Amino acid sequence: MKTKFLKLSLLALFIFTASCSSDDDKTEETPVVTTKVSNIYAPQTGGQGQPVGGEFTKFSFSQNKTVTDDSWDIAFRGTTIIVNGGAKISTTDTGEPERKGQGAVSIVSGTFASVTAFPAAATFVQDKDKVSAITTGSGNGWYNYNSTTHIVSPIAGKVFVVKTHDGKYAKFEILSYYKDAPAAPSETSVSPYYTFNFAYQANSTTTF
Repeated sequence: MKTKFLKLSLLALFIFTASCSSDDDKTEETPVVTTKVSNIYAPQTGGQGQPVGGEFTKFSFSQNKTVTDDSWDIAFRGTTIIVNGGAKISTTDTGEPERKGQGAVSIVSGTFASVTAFPAAATFVQDKDKVSAITTGSGNGWYNYNSTTHIVSPIAGKVFVVKTHDGKYAKFEILSYYKDAPAAPSETSVSPYYTFNFAYQANSTTTF
């Protein structure tokens, strides 16, 4: 009787230990949430026929803040947006940072919520000499420009899926180019202040 009881006790101990070990082996995944970022100031010098310059404002998706080191994923200056991968668009632009990461971007048509899977690897592009991964210019890039009102309006239905500087993924959509994101910006609205939504995928999956 004692032997049978001992065997049952050892079996119960084994099952309990295995269960605890299994629980410990599970990797706790970070949930993907949508975050709204407001008023990222991205000034530039020059323009209006003069050479454009000034420092880019660099942003990290994982840290959810602007940074000054090489941990940035995207950066803004005026209407120009760059990624931390590839090469400088202008080798003579002292305000444009060197690319130290493996970043790239794929532009997807659809609503922000509808983009749930990572695009094919072949669709991702990086900045390179004289070519921006996220093009500028009215209608061809991320915005439309009204030459009468001089308003810059983000093009609806453009979602940017970014491979971050360290090989993770994020998606973002630009909501406004003006301070405090007015619903109907006017010539008195202050720019360039970016407001955008983003979602960062920290886990080893291929979906948001």
